[in-house]
Amino acid sequence: MNLRRAAGGRPLVIGHRGAAAVAPENTLESLEAAIAAGVDLVEFDISPGLRLAHSTGEAPAREISLDEALAFLGAHGVAAHVDVKLPGYEEEVLQAIDRHGLRERALVSTAFAATSRRFAALAPGLPVAIGYPRDRLGVSSVRWPVPLKRAGATALRQAMPARVPLLLRWARANTLSLHHTLCSRAAVATAHRLGAPVFAWTVNDADGVRRVAAAGVDGIVSDDPETALATLLAL
Repeated sequence: MNLRRAAGGRPLVIGHRGAAAVAPENTLESLEAAIAAGVDLVEFDISPGLRLAHSTGEAPAREISLDEALAFLGAHGVAAHVDVKLPGYEEEVLQAIDRHGLRERALVSTAFAATSRRFAALAPGLPVAIGYPRDRLGVSSVRWPVPLKRAGATALRQAMPARVPLLLRWARANTLSLHHTLCSRAAVATAHRLGAPVFAWTVNDADGVRRVAAAGVDGIVSDDPETALATLLAL
């Protein structure tokens, strides 16, 4: 599956956890909402047990399985972006993708380099995205003062062009999934020189969509994919 943005074209639009701003995340209703919005790919989380959930403690009231989600997307001809939340069940994820004949229309992503390396070994040629950053210490839940948060994001964004080659090589990934605050023209250009498309997550306002699109990203992950797509089409 070609994830690179065409010259003069728009970035791909990826519904985050389906369309989490429209329907409960990681549910069939959310997948339906993403498809109705016209997304290019639908992203969802896969926790141990191959259930759609951000974590075992954050399962939706009406859980669905990876097989159910893939069957639904396959029937609608929409590509799947499967975000694997923990290491240890990579083979089972690939087996499910293959059961539904979606190897050519699937992207897997993870924040764990070990999982990314495992996918690269098991399925050479499959789009494998390494997500960055991974919040190891739960700092994202802390209410830091806004100026401090901005300063930290600025410093990390400035360092990203140098980190990109190391991150891709360490994870053996062929795609980069960056938090939107870390996306810059320099970081995207570095990834592109290494042959890696760049996805920006999670972008939920028009200004953010315009900013990361101008930075040259290949895909935009959004809780509100309809708004993201409308913003891109108006550029």
